[in-house]
Amino acid sequence: MSHDHQDVRAGSRRALALALGITALYTVVEVAGGLVTGSLALLADAAHMLSDNVALALALFAVWLADRPTTPERTYGYKRAEVLAALANGVTLVALSIWIFYEAFQRFRDPPDVLGGWVLLIGVVGVAVNLAVGLILFRARSGSLNVEAAFRHVVADLLGSIGVVAAGVAILATGWLEADPLVSVLIGVLVLASSWSILRDSTTILLEAAPSGIDTRAVGERLAGAPGVVEVHDLHIWTITSGFPALSAHVLVGRGEDCHARRLELARLLHDEFGIEHTTLQVDHVGDRGALVELERF
Repeated sequence: MSHDHQDVRAGSRRALALALGITALYTVVEVAGGLVTGSLALLADAAHMLSDNVALALALFAVWLADRPTTPERTYGYKRAEVLAALANGVTLVALSIWIFYEAFQRFRDPPDVLGGWVLLIGVVGVAVNLAVGLILFRARSGSLNVEAAFRHVVADLLGSIGVVAAGVAILATGWLEADPLVSVLIGVLVLASSWSILRDSTTILLEAAPSGIDTRAVGERLAGAPGVVEVHDLHIWTITSGFPALSAHVLVGRGEDCHARRLELARLLHDEFGIEHTTLQVDHVGDRGALVELERF
């Protein structure tokens, strides 16, 4: 399992580093283009691209940190650094959308002249750049909330670049300057929407809720129904980091049962039927003085 997580992180590291190099180069182009053309849509998209750079850099740092060895003080190492990075990226998306809404409101009140041709050209390049970066991260995002958060940044920016293209076309075709702040608002909405699932999933992990797709009650009933098991309580299922579910439980078995054999059987059951590999099972005989008397039955 440790080897699988290292392989995932190695792939994530390569993808994030390549994506960061591409987006950092294009951010410089967009900022310069936005200042020259006077386009808020372009500057809004550049700001989001800048947030992509920060998001990718943060995600890359978190992958590096998650690979640090465990210590007596940090028995899981820094694996949740990736979840914290995802949470930070989600909060950044919300802050960015608020800034875009504010700037768009100012532009609606007094729309400036915008060089539609340059806006269109830079927007088209932005679409191509974000498609390339999105493809790189799409292939590496499986099993990593950290990379998923960075990918959401890029998808929102891709949609923003498409919006910039639309604003450039509208300005060139009709001279309607309000198209620029209008597209900016749409970009802001897309950015805000893309933050929701990242914030939800990262806080769910940090609050140690049951992993998505695993029914705790079903797991408890399955364990309690296993041969030799009399009772299951103190059942906890949580996520250490993306793709790393963990479980602990106290299991009572019959007086004549082999506790060690039952524990191995239950661990195998959890792996085969629920995909949970990291398990801590305390198995005792019913009536043992050391067995905890609890409370919740399945």
